[in-house]
Amino acid sequence: MAQKTKSKAQLEKEKKENLTRIKEANRILQQTKKQKEASIGQLNAIQEKITVQKGVISNISKEINYIESDVKETEGIVGALQNDLNKLKAEYATMVYAAAKTANSYNKLMFLFAADNFNQFVMRLRYLQQYSEARKKQVEQISKVQAVLSGQLAILDSKKRQQKNLLNKQVAESKSLQNLKVQQDSVITRLSKQETNLKQEVAERQQAVKKLDNLIADIVREEIARAARAAREAGKATSGSTNKVTLTPEMALTSSSFAGNKGRLAWPVERGFISQQFGRHNHPVLKGVVVENRGVDIQTAQGAPARAIFEGKVLTVATVPGMNNIVMIQHGEYFTVYAKLKTVSVKPGQTVKLKETIGTVYTDSDGTTELQFQIWKNSSNMNPSDWIVNK
Repeated sequence: MAQKTKSKAQLEKEKKENLTRIKEANRILQQTKKQKEASIGQLNAIQEKITVQKGVISNISKEINYIESDVKETEGIVGALQNDLNKLKAEYATMVYAAAKTANSYNKLMFLFAADNFNQFVMRLRYLQQYSEARKKQVEQISKVQAVLSGQLAILDSKKRQQKNLLNKQVAESKSLQNLKVQQDSVITRLSKQETNLKQEVAERQQAVKKLDNLIADIVREEIARAARAAREAGKATSGSTNKVTLTPEMALTSSSFAGNKGRLAWPVERGFISQQFGRHNHPVLKGVVVENRGVDIQTAQGAPARAIFEGKVLTVATVPGMNNIVMIQHGEYFTVYAKLKTVSVKPGQTVKLKETIGTVYTDSDGTTELQFQIWKNSSNMNPSDWIVNK
């Protein structure tokens, strides 16, 4: 029963989270709809709503299962109470019938004075008193069972109404899901007519990604070399590795703390959803076209601030064509990269705190506000989804 209650609480939490995600997706979708042309950003927002909508329907299905279980349990209680009530009534009927034989005072006196001796007289008197009290208790017991039965019947009626409401809600949410899929198909159809433009966008993105990769690689190499020089100048021995940052005790502590928070790190924006995952993926519209993401794209609301996911030192502020402004922050041997920024509010060498604003996210001509976010460990590219907290 404790596990069941906990699961219901978890369902309620998931319901609230889904409502929040739907509101965010709606707000982002409305911004992309302001433009006349369909866009990948608009398609991503619809896909997010579809994903959340499926979660809503799944949540309702689980609620219905719990209600069905409660209904069966309550029906079992009602059945047991009705059986108890029938038994109590039958026993009471037997008592009433037996009492009817000695209903008048004359019969009672005859029963008492027919005793052979005084002790038997006292015993018969005590029996009559106990019998009378037993009848009263039986009446009280029947009343109590009837009250409990009435309460359980009311609970059962309430549960069945909840069950009916949830079934109706499930039907309504399923219709909403179908409508979203129709919208999705419509946007894909419209985007398919823009094949030339989309292929050009993919090519431009690939060039921008390559430039950003080269910049990050250069910065990481420079930091590895700088840290090694600093260690040698301080007279400290190094491991001789050329692909790892030589850490000071302070940097080692930050690095360890960063790694220890894997899966719990803050998001680089307060609200939004991952519009493109890490790694290689088929293009959502263009057939046979594969895109590669070195981080994750996070779609958010226009004007949204970007923020540091962990304390660290700003290593670089730069501009990359196609990626706009970028900020790179060092956390020991880990590096976080925030690209597609409209404005930047930090400087190289500056120490930033957890969730400190580092700039604002850029909104493109399609009305899509999207942050490109990456995590590196020395020269190795990491999947940010494994590091930031799961929403």
